[in-house]
Amino acid sequence: MEKTDKLFPCFYLAPIAAVSEMLSADGDEILVEKFEHFPKQTYRNRASIYSPNGKLDLIIPVRKGAKVHTVMKDVRISYESDWQRLHWMSLQTSYRRSAYFEFYEDDFAPFYEKKYEFLFDFNTDLTSMLLRLLKIRKALTFTTSYLDNDAGIQDFRNRIHPKQTYQAKEFKPYFQVFEPKHGFLPNLSIVDLLFNQGPNSLNFL
Repeated sequence: MEKTDKLFPCFYLAPIAAVSEMLSADGDEILVEKFEHFPKQTYRNRASIYSPNGKLDLIIPVRKGAKVHTVMKDVRISYESDWQRLHWMSLQTSYRRSAYFEFYEDDFAPFYEKKYEFLFDFNTDLTSMLLRLLKIRKALTFTTSYLDNDAGIQDFRNRIHPKQTYQAKEFKPYFQVFEPKHGFLPNLSIVDLLFNQGPNSLNFL
């Protein structure tokens, strides 16, 4: 199996730019960091979608104690609030009118019903499903220890961040349900592209 040339964090409903980078990685593996210290306010536990009121961040709450020194693979999801119901309702409200939401709805629904203990397991199962739906024929593989950034690999652990604009590639706009109201919003979660473009998503990426 060929080795990849890129390293990614463990995303929740990854941004479009991240999936584009995964697609262009060398080989048939997507290498995911498993042993980093969990950083707050990143796409590891949040995703940006296009709601009727504009951009909306969906945030997975984590158990208290998931401080900067908690290893990513050990971060536990909190169920003190019914975030699964909220996220699923938000996805339905945002994309029910999109061309392909109903086509993929049954694939996503179980992730908002089953209670995963660990964020890492939830994210990786969800990402594997997204790759399958996008027909990206690459397998997720995981670091066996924290990977220092001196291995000649492009490091995306901190490059694609909610508070930074990532513009390594210029993406053409595509149809978004609420674009007439709020304009085109770039680099949202990959689900925005998938629900609006369906099987054509891979060509866009």
